[in-house]
Parts: sequence; structure tokens; C-alpha cells
Amino acid sequence: MTARLNAFAIPATAKLIKHFNAAGKVVSDSTLPAATQELVKIRASQINGCGFCLDMHTKEAAHAGETPLRLNLVAAWREATVFTDAERAALELAEQGTRLADTPGAVTDEAWANAAKHYDEDQLAALVFLIGLINAYNRMNVMIRMPAGDYQVGRPA
Repeated sequence: MTARLNAFAIPATAKLIKHFNAAGKVVSDSTLPAATQELVKIRASQINGCGFCLDMHTKEAAHAGETPLRLNLVAAWREATVFTDAERAALELAEQGTRLADTPGAVTDEAWANAAKHYDEDQLAALVFLIGLINAYNRMNVMIRMPAGDYQVGRPA
């Protein structure tokens, strides 16, 4: 599989990617736990069918010490006993924030209140922007058919 478009070769899109990555760096530098950030990116990417992002974020999470068991159970987080209540709250918010068109009212007050029990305002803001960013990355990568499987940990996207 080859990408439909080499976004890095087009000056305008390369500049956009640079800005998206800068926004992502602000989130990654936040106090939102790094493991939670990767779990959220993985779950949104699963929902959106973004192989490129799944390849990247599962490898980055494993490299950071995430266990294969937890990585394998992200898609079934509701039934799995390996996630904390805080991670579950973040994953629920990520799912609802990713599936906006699937549910009237989209993100429920209950999901928001549950996340707010576990994360302070700065962390909630980081979580909201993380969900928005990963969904944007997913959509762009799916549209241009970015191939998955060759990502190397630490390599810029």
C-alpha cells in the first residue's frame, strides 16, 4: 500500500503538520498521564480505523513500558480489569468524543463528570485537545491511506 499523497513533500501541508505536532507536544508535556494519552490515541485510532496511528501509538506505548496485555485489551476496555478508573473515564470520553455523530447529545454529562472526578481542569483540557488532535490525525491519515507497519519508535511522524 502506498499513500495517496506525500503530505511532507508539499510545503503548505508540511507546515500544517508541524503546527499539529507542536499542539501535540503541548498535550504530551501536560500533566495528563502519558499512559492515558497513549491509550486514548489507540482507542480513537481503533474506532476510526487508522492503521498508521495504531502502528505508531501501540509501538510508542510498548516502548514506554505499556504491557502487551493492556495494549491488546484497549478495544475491550469496558470488560477488562487492567485499566484504572481514571483510564476508563478517559477512554469513555475518547469514545464519545470520537463518535460524535453516533449519539444525540454526543458527550454525556455523566462521561464528563466521571472524567472530572479523576482529572483536574488542566488535565481535562489536555484530554479534550488530545481527543480532537488524534481524531484529526486519524481522518487525514485514513483519507490519504497512510500505510501501517513500518513505524519506528522515536521517528517523527
